[in-house]
Parts: sequence; C-alpha cells; structure tokens
Amino acid sequence: MNASEPRPDPAAASQDLTQLQALMRARNFVDALSAGEALLTANPGHRDARLFVAVAQRYLRRIPDALRSLAALEERYPRFSRLYEERGRCYVELRQAPQAIQAFLIAVNLNHALPGSWSMLEGLYRMTGEAQNAAMAASHVATLKNIPPDIVAATAFFMDGDLDAAESLVRAWLLKNGDHVEGMRLLARIGIARRIYDDPELLLAAALERAPDYRAARQDYAGVLIELHRHEDARRHIGMLLADEPESRTLRMLEAAALVGVGEHERAIAIYRGLLGSPADADVHLSIAHALKTLGKSPEAIASYRKAAELRPDFGDAYWSLANLKTYRFPQADLQQMRTALAAPATGAVDRYHLCFALAKALEDQGEYAESFSFYELGNRLKHGEIRYRPAITESNTRRQIEVCTAEFFAARQGWGAPQPGPIFIVGLPRSGSTLLEQILASHSQVEGTQELPNVQQIVSSLRGREAEGTESRYPRILESLTETEVRQLGEKYLSDTRAYRVGRPFFIDKNPNNFRHLGLVHLMLPNARIIDARREPMACCFSNLKQLFANGQEFTYGTEEIARYYRTYLELMRHWDRVLAGRILRVYHEDVVEDLEGNVRRMLEFCGLAFEPQCLVFHETRRSVRTASSEQVRQAINREGLDQWKHFEPWLGPLKDALGDALTRYRER
Repeated sequence: MNASEPRPDPAAASQDLTQLQALMRARNFVDALSAGEALLTANPGHRDARLFVAVAQRYLRRIPDALRSLAALEERYPRFSRLYEERGRCYVELRQAPQAIQAFLIAVNLNHALPGSWSMLEGLYRMTGEAQNAAMAASHVATLKNIPPDIVAATAFFMDGDLDAAESLVRAWLLKNGDHVEGMRLLARIGIARRIYDDPELLLAAALERAPDYRAARQDYAGVLIELHRHEDARRHIGMLLADEPESRTLRMLEAAALVGVGEHERAIAIYRGLLGSPADADVHLSIAHALKTLGKSPEAIASYRKAAELRPDFGDAYWSLANLKTYRFPQADLQQMRTALAAPATGAVDRYHLCFALAKALEDQGEYAESFSFYELGNRLKHGEIRYRPAITESNTRRQIEVCTAEFFAARQGWGAPQPGPIFIVGLPRSGSTLLEQILASHSQVEGTQELPNVQQIVSSLRGREAEGTESRYPRILESLTETEVRQLGEKYLSDTRAYRVGRPFFIDKNPNNFRHLGLVHLMLPNARIIDARREPMACCFSNLKQLFANGQEFTYGTEEIARYYRTYLELMRHWDRVLAGRILRVYHEDVVEDLEGNVRRMLEFCGLAFEPQCLVFHETRRSVRTASSEQVRQAINREGLDQWKHFEPWLGPLKDALGDALTRYRER
C-alpha cells in the first residue's frame, strides 16, 4: 500500500460493500456509484468496489468512465476475470464486437465458470459468422447448465481467488444435496489452495470412486499425493493419465515433481528441460534450479534462477531462491528490480512476500540492518496473513503427550515395536543446525542421508483419523489402546515406506525436525532407533526462523510471539522425553559443534554405535543431495560466522527476548 493512501478499515469496508451490493441489486445505480466511489476513497485498492463502480457507470451509459475504472482495476488485479467480463459488456454497448470478443476470451481463459461470458461469446460469434467458435462457446454453456448453479458460482469465486465465498457456497450446497463429484473436487481444490491436503486427499479419493474416468480429479489427486510425500502412489496415478496424454505439459511437470520427491533429480531435470520453450518457462527454470541446488550444482542453479527472474521480473520465488542459497550476493540492478516489482500494484501477494524476504537478506548481506529488518518484518506480516497456525493447539498436544507417554506407559510396553536399529532421527527446531549434523553423519560409510521424511507425520495422521488436531483429538490417547502387534506393524510400516528414499546402507537419517513432538510414538514403534536433539541458542534459532521463508509448513515461524511460544513448548516437551526416555536421546548444541567439531562428531558416532571415520570431519566434501535451506552452507567448512548474526538486529529484537523469557537460560538444562 502506498504510504499516502488512507489505511483501510476492513470491518467498515465489509459493511459498506454489503450496502453497495444491496443498491446494485435494487438497480439504484446512481446511489450505488456514489457509495462505490466513497468506499474507494477510504480503500483505494478495494477490488469489488471498483468493479461495482464500473458496472454502475455502464448502466448509467457512462461507458468511457467505466472503461477507465476497469483499466485502473486491471493495474492492481490483472487476473481478475470479472473485470474482463465487464469490459466485454462495455464493448457490446459500444457495438465493438472484436474488442468484446477479445475481452470475453480473456475472462473465460482466466475463469472457465463464467456462463455469462460464454453466452455472450456464443452470440457474438454467431453475429460475426464464426460458426465453429459459436459451437465451441455453446458447448461450454451447455456444460455449465448441467452443473448445479451454486457449484458454478462457487467455482467462479474460486477461480478469482475468493476462497471464503467459494467454500461457504459449495459446503452449504453439499450439506443440503449430498455428494456431487464436481462439488467434491471444488472443495478439494479450495483446500489445496489453502495448502491443506488431508481433506482434499479424502475428497478426491471419494470422487474417483464414484467417477473413475474423471481425469481432472485424478490429476488433482496426484498433485495432493505429491504434497503428502506419497510419491510412489502419485507416480502410479500420473502414469495412468500419461498413457492417454503422453505429451501433456501439466502431467510431465507432475511426473518430474514426483521424481524429485524420491530423489531422482537427474531424471526430473531431463523432463523439465524437455518442457522448455513455452510462456511458462519461468516456472520450469525455477524447478530445474531447485533440483540443481539439491544436487550441489550451485553455478548451474544460479543461472536457472536468474533466467526465471529474467523471464518474469516480478517472480518473487526466483529472487528468494537466490537469497536462500545463503551464499549468493545480489548486484545492485537486481535490488532495484526487486524494489520496482514490490512497488508495482499488480504484483501478487505471494510474489510480494517472497520479494520482501529476498530484499531483507540482500540488505543484511550489505550491512544495512535497519532496512533489512523492516523487510523481514513486512515479509512476515504478509505471510502471517495467509496462515492458520494456532499456538494453543500445539501446546494442548504437548500436554496430552506428557499425560499419556509416562515412564510407566513405556515400562509396560518394553520390547514392543520393530527391533531394527537402522533409523537415526534428528529432531529440534528448523534452523537449529540439524542439516549440519545430518551432513556429518551422512559422510559415514554406514549411514545414508535422506531428507525430512514425512512418514512419522503420516502415521500420526492415520492414528488421528479425520478428527482435527484439536483438544479432543484421538491422538495421542489412542497410543494407550494399541496392541503389541499393532505397534510392531506401525514400526514395520515406517521401515517399509521409507525404503523409497534409501539405497541400502545399514543406517539412515530422518531429519524431520517436527518429529520431536512425536518421540513417544517413535520410541514405541522403533525402540532401537537413535534420537539426536539438535539444539541452538534461542535468540539465534528463533530469529533465524523469522528470517526464513519456508516452502511448506513451519507456520509457527512467521511471528515473534508464535516462534517464541513454539521454542518454549519444544523445551518443555524435550524435558519430558529426557525424563521418561532416559539415555535414549543425545542432545547436541550447535554452538558446541562449531567450537569443538571433532569432539562432538566422536560423541554422535559413539551414540549411534558407529566407528569413527575421518571423512565425517570433512563433511563439506561429501557429495549428496541436500534439500533444506542450509544446503549450500553445509557444503562449506565449518565456521563461527552464523553464531552471533542475530546480534546485528538486537536493537529491534526486544519483543523476541521478552517472549522467550527464561528459555534464554534454561535451554542448556541437562
């Protein structure tokens, strides 16, 4: 928002919009225009208000004014389908058929669920003698007529990004009328847009049971399976679709993503490179760069990231990915381009916060700490607006873990679970030095590094069932009712499902930091697994998280209060595991590893039952795939540079210190 613009009041804007809509329904366009203009004075960026102003202007025969309003709307919301639909209606009023057709085509290409646009296209094509195009438009009109109007309307809302309106409408229709595959798919797509995948997986699976030939639902399902890290299942569904559409660009992109998920990066890169040569090249170059980065091919990755940014100058993810290498330094021209893109009204919300984090990192590298912090703060605020993290749920789950997983609970179940000693779990908070520990251990000839595996969380989800992760969730209470056979089967399932990420060494690492929340389950089903708690000084750890924009998850990291509460909850739960699983967890402090590398390497290897190997001390020479934000840092020799970086920002971190409280001292408790 421009600093000179009035600060909008969301509650007042919502009330004013409701009144504006009532005036439009009453066809009182004079008063509607006045109300819309007043709303825009207080909220210059209000999308729907500006659209209603244009509609009122059209009905009042002020077509040039309406077109100017739509041009202003396009500057801020270039992918808003209904502005193009309204532009088409303006050109119809002006009897300019070619311009009207062009506008309606843009509208339906952005949003296929616009019956009015398709109907207008059918009439315009018939009027201009384009029979084939008229028939095409008529077929779309007929298709939409076969779908319940509420689902069509909800789809239109969804395509324009109005997720709340879409979800409210489709849920109400499904509750009243029962299952409908198109409605189920739409509800799943809304969940996917919110980055919630468990419910979409169930909805799409149910839709495919009712309509096995529904290819669009199967494609969505494959994408959800990838997000849930069920890559082999995803590949099976993608293969079914590719059998009929072997040249489909979308399916080939999904296939490459699934290959990345199982570590076949070279094959994925080959597919991505085969897809280059279309307007969507920026996204493909980004995907190629991610895979190259994982393989440790930094110069090639940088070239691909820069190509993505060149093709789409406001591509926030491309700039952030360069910054996220941690070793890249931006030239001044890039900084100016990022500032320009951030200031442009048409830059999307996702690109906007990516640009904020990228600029913050670039300015930090230049020693411009005050401005850097302002961009970190803005990026976190923008990102925080789209997440739904609730600290109380995590804290409630921690209390239930402590209540259920007592020393007596484990004593009564001694000897249960799968006895194999292979897994090594590295847990803690993100940005705690866990990737460094993984790289050290994966340099050993008997240990295989994998990635942040999703399998423990998948088992937790299956135990929880369809209940939300709330105060009445079945998990972890359900652990008390599991039989010895069921516990062993869970351990065997974990070992079986993780084989897709391994090549056969006796030991392998699961570095998912969030597994600390489920160490009771881990110990129960895998009693001989090794568990290493990677811990970092709280100010350094928490601020490093506030500086990090994660690809997925870790929603507790986008606010000072949230990250501090999470760190304190982590300390509380780990103290409990230390009591009830005495001797089963090795704590490794990041600062100690930096100060005494060899001593801590020997200590970890001894804990894991492994002989010392010198290559673990030169871990940065080990060539392997690394998928975390520290991938480039662990390919360098160890140094003290990162220990006190947070102190550059100390003048602005008083709220974080206050929120952490006594965690600042008790994180070293043994």
